[in-house]
Amino acid sequence: MQNKVFSPFWVPIYAFALTVLAGAMVLMLDFCHPGRDLSFIDALFTSTSAVCVTGLVVVDTGTFFSRAGQNVILALIQLGGLGIMTYASLVVYLLRRKVSASDRVAVRQTLLHDPSFNLATFIIGVIVAVLSVEMAGALLLHAMDPDGFHTYSAIFHSVSAFCNAGFSLNTDSLTSWRGHLGINAVFSVLIIMGGLGFYVLAECARKIRWLVLRRKLPLQAHFFTWQTRIVLETTFFLVVIGALALLLAEKLGDESWGDILDVGLASFFQSVTCRTAGFNTVEISALTNVSLIFMIILMMIGGSPGSCAGGLKTTTFRVWIGFIIARLRGRSQTRVGWYAMTEDSINKALTLLVFGGLIMGGAVILLSITEGHGLPHPQARGHFMELLFETVSAFATVGLSTGVTPELSSAGKSIIISLMFVGRLGPVWLLTAINSWQSEPRYRLPEDDLPLG
Repeated sequence: MQNKVFSPFWVPIYAFALTVLAGAMVLMLDFCHPGRDLSFIDALFTSTSAVCVTGLVVVDTGTFFSRAGQNVILALIQLGGLGIMTYASLVVYLLRRKVSASDRVAVRQTLLHDPSFNLATFIIGVIVAVLSVEMAGALLLHAMDPDGFHTYSAIFHSVSAFCNAGFSLNTDSLTSWRGHLGINAVFSVLIIMGGLGFYVLAECARKIRWLVLRRKLPLQAHFFTWQTRIVLETTFFLVVIGALALLLAEKLGDESWGDILDVGLASFFQSVTCRTAGFNTVEISALTNVSLIFMIILMMIGGSPGSCAGGLKTTTFRVWIGFIIARLRGRSQTRVGWYAMTEDSINKALTLLVFGGLIMGGAVILLSITEGHGLPHPQARGHFMELLFETVSAFATVGLSTGVTPELSSAGKSIIISLMFVGRLGPVWLLTAINSWQSEPRYRLPEDDLPLG
C-alpha cells in the first residue's frame, strides 16, 4: 500500500498540493498585505493560481499586496513554472529514450538504468536556461519603457510571461501598451518560448548555434526532429489562424487602416496569450461572443508538452486532426507528419478530449448552480458564456477573465481552484495516478459489437 501511495505518479500531485497550501499560509500573513484582510479561500485561490501558473485573481496583485506579498507570488510562479517544466521535460526525456514501460513508471529506477543521464546537470540546465531567458526579457522591457516597467516590474512581468502565468502588477494588465509593437513583441516571444517546451527550445538553440558558427550540421533527413517540427508547425498555425479569426470576429471592415493595424496587433497578441498566458491588451468583457468562442477553443488547445503552458496541448490537437482526416479518407492509420500514431497515443488523445470535456462541462453546471442564484434564463442571459469562459480559462491555466472571478462565491472559488489544479496536472495524469491504485483483472470477458452512430 505504501508503494501505491508514494508511487511516482502521485509525487508531483503531493508536491504541488503542499506548495499551494504553504503559499496560501504565507500569503495570509499580515506583512503580505498590511492593513488588509485576506480570507483563507482568497489566499488559497491566489496561491493555486500562482503555482499552477494560471493568472486568475480575486484581488488586484499590484494594489492589494505589498512588495513582500508580490515577492511571494513571484516565487510561487517561478516554482510552479520551473517545477512543471523540469518534471514534464524529464518525462519527455524518458519517453524519447524509448525505455520500457515499467521503467517509465519507476522514474528513479529509469535514471539509474541510464548511466548517460545526469539528473543534476539536467535540472541545472533547465534552471539556467529559464532564468537567462527571463532576465533577457526583463532587460528588454525595462529598456523599452523604463517608467512603465521599472526594474522590479520588468522582472515580475518577464517571469510571469515566460512561465505563462499571466499575473500583472497593473490593474488593466497590458492594455496601456496595446499599440506598442516592441512591448507586444517581447511578451509574445516570452509566452511562445515558455509554451514550446524545454526540449523544443534546446533543439532550436542547438540548430541556431550551428548556423551562427557555420558548423556542419549532423547528417539527418530533416532539419528538425519529428516532435519539434510538429510543435513548431502547430504553434505557428494556431497563432496565425487565431489572430485572423479574432480580427474578423471584431468586424473591422469599417475601420481605417491605422485602426486595423492597431487592432491587428491586439488580435495577434490575444491569439498568443489566450493559449495559456493570461495577459490582455484589450478588455475581454468588451469582445464579441464570436471572439470569445474562438478564444475558448485556443485556450482548450493550450501549449506544448514539457512546457509551462496548460491546455490539452498542441500535439494532442494534431492527433485529433489526423484522426478525423484518417476517418474521412477511410484510412486505418492516423498520420501526423512523417509517422503514423500508435493506438496508445490515439487512445490517450481521445481520453484527454473526453475527460477534459466532462470535467469542464461538470464545472460549468456546478458554477451555474453556485453563481446562478436561481435566476430564470431571461434574467441570466449571457451568464452562461461568462461561466464557460471562466471554466475553460481555469482548466487550461490561462488566466483570462470576463470579470466574474472576483465576484465568485466561496463555493465558486473552490470549483475554480479545483479546475486550476486538475488542469495543471492534466486529467490523464490524475486518471493514471488513480489507476495506479487499481490492479488489472486476470481474466477477459467475451467481446461483441453494438450498433453505433
